Amino acid sequence: VDLHTIKPIDKEAIVQCCEETGCLVTAEEHQLHGGMSSAVAEVVVENCPVPVEMVGIRDRFGESGDPEKLMDHFGLGIEHVMDAVRRAIARKKRS
Repeated sequence: VDLHTIKPIDKEAIVQCCEETGCLVTAEEHQLHGGMSSAVAEVVVENCPVPVEMVGIRDRFGESGDPEKLMDHFGLGIEHVMDAVRRAIARKKRS
């Protein structure tokens, strides 16, 4: 699901994803705190509590460089996303 805006956030789409999958992974190229992941987590907690894993920048300053290398450096590469998916599925199975 592509949430192109935080406000207004598409609560219905988020809830539908939670109901269909039983877990949720967010991925954004921004700070996690106060960003899209935080807004999504708020919707999940209030409407459909499921395991949530967040991929994003964790309270660090940005840097300049090759975009692909920076994605990996900040934990935003495909392997990081896949690890988050695996964690979410594992947490779902334990719930």
